[in-house]
Amino acid sequence: MNAYIKAISYFLPEKIVTNADLVKEFPEWTVEKVAGKVGVHQRHIASEGETASDMATQAAEKLFTEHNIDRSTIDFVLLCTQSPDYYLPTSACLIQNRLGLSTSCGALDFNLGCSGFVYGLSVAKGLLAGGIAKNVLLLTAETYSKHIHPKDKGNRTIFGDASAATLVSTDGFASIENFSLGTDGRGAENLIVKKGGLRQQDAINDLTFDESGNPTSSDYLYMNGGEIFNFTSEAVPVLVDEVLAKNQLPKDNIQLFVFHQANKYMMNYLRKLIEIDQDKFYFFLENVGNTVSSTIPIALYEAQKEGKLKGNVLIAGFGVGYSWGATVLKCR
Repeated sequence: MNAYIKAISYFLPEKIVTNADLVKEFPEWTVEKVAGKVGVHQRHIASEGETASDMATQAAEKLFTEHNIDRSTIDFVLLCTQSPDYYLPTSACLIQNRLGLSTSCGALDFNLGCSGFVYGLSVAKGLLAGGIAKNVLLLTAETYSKHIHPKDKGNRTIFGDASAATLVSTDGFASIENFSLGTDGRGAENLIVKKGGLRQQDAINDLTFDESGNPTSSDYLYMNGGEIFNFTSEAVPVLVDEVLAKNQLPKDNIQLFVFHQANKYMMNYLRKLIEIDQDKFYFFLENVGNTVSSTIPIALYEAQKEGKLKGNVLIAGFGVGYSWGATVLKCR
């Protein structure tokens, strides 16, 4: 059975942090420097009591309303998040109840970051192919802001909070084709929050600051930017070649490339490295930032609104894990 993306919607929290707001906290930077370096002008930030499941529920409600989706047809919920409400129960179960979905609906969480949307599509396609479900509600929701130290200006400029809802069904506007997926857990230490899991439940209290005033702490998000850049530079060109081969497509037959919206510098570097024409490479992060697992569905929503989802669209996610994945969407 073929699997299709039938509809996408997304939700942004109300609070907005602009570059001007950040410069007030970090006067050594300028608005222009932040925008030039990461390509982000503002980002939405979850409020203190707002969780990923809250935002995922909001995105799903928008999907139902915006696309006139009958919620009674949903028979599986997949939630990708690295900031769940609880260890247990799974946040997808909470969302099933909040949305008033049928109790015959399956529901599960999976913990992935920037590759999560692509992985979610692969799971949803498998559920349809196995005859287990006909309408899968794929949710991506993240509140990375809650993992970031207040003095971590680097990560605060990059990341924003958001959620997206995607309906994967037996019909739709984009056929989900073959996948290429990969993992290398040797890179786990380079993008990590150590505190909170059962290996390290309590605060480590090892906060230090470098000569530039940048914090490093096991109790907050740690990202080794240099190593992440090296990993991405090596993995993504190979990933693109592999997914093109699996779909028996030359690169020239791709009408649009939608990569994980990491930051402007990295995306431009990858575009040039892989030799992708600028008019075929989609950017959408200026006003939302890097929203982790929601960057690709948000970009697809906006590209569709602009009439750019036509023909073969290659999507690729990569990041924490290390984890990476790509597929081709045949859009009509």
